Amino acid sequence: LQTMSGNEQDWLALKPQEPSPAQCCGSGCKPCIYDVYEKELAQWERARAKGDKSLLTEKKEQSNNSELNPDTFAAFSISSVEQLTEDTYQYRFELPGNSSLRLSLGQHIVLRGVVNGLEVQRAYTPISPGNAEGYFEVLMKLYEAGLMSQYIKTWKKGDVVFWRGPFGGFPYRPNKHGELLMLASGTGLAPMLPILQSIAGDEEDETFVTLVGCFRTFDNIYLKPLLQDLARYWNIRVFYVLSQETSLEKLPWSYRENTYTGRLDEDLMKTIINSCRRKPFVLICGSSAFNEDMSRYLKAAGVEENSCFVF
Repeated sequence: LQTMSGNEQDWLALKPQEPSPAQCCGSGCKPCIYDVYEKELAQWERARAKGDKSLLTEKKEQSNNSELNPDTFAAFSISSVEQLTEDTYQYRFELPGNSSLRLSLGQHIVLRGVVNGLEVQRAYTPISPGNAEGYFEVLMKLYEAGLMSQYIKTWKKGDVVFWRGPFGGFPYRPNKHGELLMLASGTGLAPMLPILQSIAGDEEDETFVTLVGCFRTFDNIYLKPLLQDLARYWNIRVFYVLSQETSLEKLPWSYRENTYTGRLDEDLMKTIINSCRRKPFVLICGSSAFNEDMSRYLKAAGVEENSCFVF
């Protein structure tokens, strides 16, 4: 058996590692982590063919300045951690000076974590307004068995974490749609908030919005003061659907008339659509099961597929 020469071993050690499925967030990012891997592999093959290791040094894995970039991970420092419910937290990250992330509405960014030596990547949508200066905020739900959750659980103020992006987003334009119907389950609220804040903050934007937030219980509703504040605008309505509450008696008065108990099913969907003031364009964000259910109920209610956008 021919033994590998030392030189060949060196080259193999430098070969880029193919990402594991856990590293792909599945959100259709451009470039995806697999695109980045293909690029690095081609670079490695070129360098190896020429026997020139210096051709590999242009590889930028991560950068220490907080400048968001789709190709490389940049470092951001955690400036505050706030627990919102038993399993949901709001994290604030610092941006240098008065800079802002300048995300388009509903765009997401990708977090990289390392758990037990395994690299994981997940997509999150910042909930802070896109033009927020000096910081951005992300809403995160932690799962008992979630790999990324194990990493996030260790975070404290001052820690540095790595993000890249932005990706995706909903191409929102003021007054393009008569009414937006937003169907959000749990942290699916995240991509809706920048769009809501943009509509509320633009006097020229007369789009009606109906936001339906699905949560387990009243205590599980995130960011109540912000949502109640948005609901004061003439063109914004907020409904809550609470799957594990059986009666509205325990709820504060101000919530009773716009809260439903049980699940958001086909009948309730029809009721909500019939109450819309104009023909709605629908935005959906939740678990894949939630997204599938909503698409089915909308179809039954006569909403065309081209009038829906799933985050």
